[in-house]
Amino acid sequence: MTDPQIRVLIVDDHSMLRAGFRTILDIQPDITVVGEAATGAEAVAQASALLPDVITMDVQMPDMDGIEATRRIVADPAVGAAIAIVTTFDQDDYLYQALDAGASGFLLKNAGAEDLIAAVRALAAGDGMLAPEVTRRVLARFVGASAPAPAAVPPPNPTVLAEPLTDREAEVLTLLADARSNAEIATALFIGEATVKTHVSRILQKLGARDRVQAVVLAHRMGLA
Repeated sequence: MTDPQIRVLIVDDHSMLRAGFRTILDIQPDITVVGEAATGAEAVAQASALLPDVITMDVQMPDMDGIEATRRIVADPAVGAAIAIVTTFDQDDYLYQALDAGASGFLLKNAGAEDLIAAVRALAAGDGMLAPEVTRRVLARFVGASAPAPAAVPPPNPTVLAEPLTDREAEVLTLLADARSNAEIATALFIGEATVKTHVSRILQKLGARDRVQAVVLAHRMGLA
């Protein structure tokens, strides 16, 4: 019995980038590119029709940009795909809008093949993904006192947590903030991956966070990480 394939939809208005991503991903034994889209509107339609596990989403596209496409895809309960925004260093504002729209990670356009493959696998596993370079920019903007908070990520008050984090949950959250995967957290804390997933689920519930990326942002704001 073969392992289930990770189904990927590639969205970018540059055909060469789509071809490059497809070439890298399709040769992986556990990844299959099920479709491509050149506009945001096409991405929304393809996501609904193909039901991919992971979507790599460009930002600047004709017809509908990647932020709005992400928002519409995330709002569709039938899809359930994890979305990685493909971006460059000079698009900081798009990063914060993407978080607000529901993106689960960010991928730099100059990322190497191994980074792309690792990102797709991490997103498919529910780990979320932030490139270290992007993490620093995102947290500096979200946590910075001068930065306004996106509507979907209100600055919380630690005293309003329905239930405080346990010591172990706090340890897991600290490692999440260091962009660790479930496997890496399990190794660091000498616990099983299933236990890590349980802790992460509880952390998201207690913080009222949509996903791991948002949990990290909230944790920094609250001084928990």
